Amino acid sequence: MTINQTRDGGKLTVALEGRLDTTTAPQLEGELRTAVDGVTELEFDFTKLEYISSAGLRVLLAAQKVMNKQGGMVIRNANSDLMDIFEVTGFVDILHIE
Repeated sequence: MTINQTRDGGKLTVALEGRLDTTTAPQLEGELRTAVDGVTELEFDFTKLEYISSAGLRVLLAAQKVMNKQGGMVIRNANSDLMDIFEVTGFVDILHIE
């Protein structure tokens, strides 16, 4: 998986490419741990994300909990397969997905 971060003031955009699964979730979790300091708006761009596992969902949930305290979080450009996963798991009710 490739992680591209773009920061603009208090906004951080994280674009993911590939698969967010058990193997790659710790990488994203580690990067987010320090990257969200001082961030008030966290945006995930899933244009090139092919798959997300339960490990990836756990990282998103943890990020949402942090951002609830310091700003907001949004997920953009999720494909239909990812949206199916979000709907089946109930994450559509937890995360802000556009």
